[in-house]
Amino acid sequence: MKKILVLLSLVFTCIAIAQDRDYTKIPQIQSKATFISEVQPDKIILSIVLSESNTKGKVTVEELEKKLIEILNKNQIEINKSLTLTDLSSNFQSYFLRKTDVHKTKNYRLELNDAASAGNIIKDLSENDISNVKLLRTEYSKLEELKIELKGKAVEKAKRQAEEMVKSLDKKVGTVLFISDSDPVVLNYLQGRVPGLNIRGANTVSSNVKEISFQEIAFDNIKVEVTVIVFFELK
Repeated sequence: MKKILVLLSLVFTCIAIAQDRDYTKIPQIQSKATFISEVQPDKIILSIVLSESNTKGKVTVEELEKKLIEILNKNQIEINKSLTLTDLSSNFQSYFLRKTDVHKTKNYRLELNDAASAGNIIKDLSENDISNVKLLRTEYSKLEELKIELKGKAVEKAKRQAEEMVKSLDKKVGTVLFISDSDPVVLNYLQGRVPGLNIRGANTVSSNVKEISFQEIAFDNIKVEVTVIVFFELK
């Protein structure tokens, strides 16, 4: 990482010096390089809905909430840091229009740090009449640091490409005249790898969750792609 930061520092210094020169009169070579890396997400965000309607009113939201807390404690989750209440509602409108029972609902946001914990918790929730679970998103906590590291590697790759291109011309790659980069592309597919588990952003856990081996659950890697264009002096 230090090597990459030093390289970037030298590149930016060369750019500053080159600003006083007329680029059009300098023999140069352009090299475009892309560097791609994949990382495992270390933050998994789940949505958990506690609803009396799912149990046809046989189990109250308060009872479901108690079960949720017990499950999180069992899996050694720090509730104060990981669990957030996002919404509380009840279907009063339906009650007045149709004269049906009022069913309360509570929506929670749960943040976990690994797929194994997510699998165990989803399984435990399902076994306790809490099956309305959605994957909201996955994240990588050191994403910005990774972007910087990949830019440095892309610059190194651009230089190697330029050196290979001029070998047969009896020329050498000199100092950097100009460098540019676009915003890194971050691809996150939000999809579990376990067949039968609908764990996309908008789908709930399927009805056959108890038949799935949750210990083997995994999430797609987060793919980060950076591209740089570097102009080198040709000597």
